[in-house]
Amino acid sequence: MNTISNKTFSAKPSTTDKKWVLVDAEDKPLGRLSSHVASILRGKNKPEFTPHMDTGDNVIVINAEKVKLTGKKMTDKLYFKHTGYIGSETFTSAKDMMEKDPTSLVTRAVKGMLPKTKLGKQLLTNLRVYAGPVHPHTAQQPEITEIKF
Repeated sequence: MNTISNKTFSAKPSTTDKKWVLVDAEDKPLGRLSSHVASILRGKNKPEFTPHMDTGDNVIVINAEKVKLTGKKMTDKLYFKHTGYIGSETFTSAKDMMEKDPTSLVTRAVKGMLPKTKLGKQLLTNLRVYAGPVHPHTAQQPEITEIKF
């Protein structure tokens, strides 16, 4: 006889299994790529998703230097930075960020889509972004995820 349990499932660190996922960013729009990566980091693609726990996977993003920005965002989009001193705010265009460090563009986009709490900072440690196609995580045997838009 089947009995249905009415108890709500809440994931614990011992019940979650973390996999490694590889995402290729070549010719992918930055916003769509980062929203997909953020949902994998949070674990929203798993049935055991729990909002207050880290149930997501480790994500490796390769080819960050080939990510696509639509329209005139490459020149018009500005990133803000402030050191805390008076008058020390700086604005950097997306083009300058791509030339200096292409991984920071993807990292900032994903960070903006994660929770603004301790959990968000913890989830960001599960993200590895590389400018080229080579990454040092082959021993983890990441499964390749294709993003379809």
